Amino acid sequence: MSENELSGAAIGSLERAVGERKRIDRGRAVAGVPDPELVERPRRRRFTAEYKLRILREADACARPGEIGALLRREGLYSSLLTEWRRQRERGALEALERPRGRRRSDPRDVENEQLRRRAERAEAELVKARRVIEVQGNVSALLGELLEPRGAKQSTER
Repeated sequence: MSENELSGAAIGSLERAVGERKRIDRGRAVAGVPDPELVERPRRRRFTAEYKLRILREADACARPGEIGALLRREGLYSSLLTEWRRQRERGALEALERPRGRRRSDPRDVENEQLRRRAERAEAELVKARRVIEVQGNVSALLGELLEPRGAKQSTER
């Protein structure tokens, strides 16, 4: 089968579901070529305060209808981001703009302190158990000493 005989349906059947395509190279398929349209792993975009302020200044400078839309399309942004950034700017300028979203990361020292605290509690609990065992062993030793001692030996030493 030559390149000219391959129809659109045959070429379409050479596509893989995972984003790899077989390219036609002089009549034969070449496997393992990644699809340039697919992104390997989607990632959340992060915007710096300077970028946000620059976009807000450009948006505020737009006077004609459609200019803000063109700006948003050019930068790949949503209008809701513009609204949110304006609110952040009103609340506290760069500090509010730089604040990352989501949960705050815990301080490694706090994590280490908590681990050490748990370790100390476990050690104290083991110490209490060990003291109880030693006490019980002492009592058992004393009791066995009394039971194994001949009764006559006690009386003869007393007199």
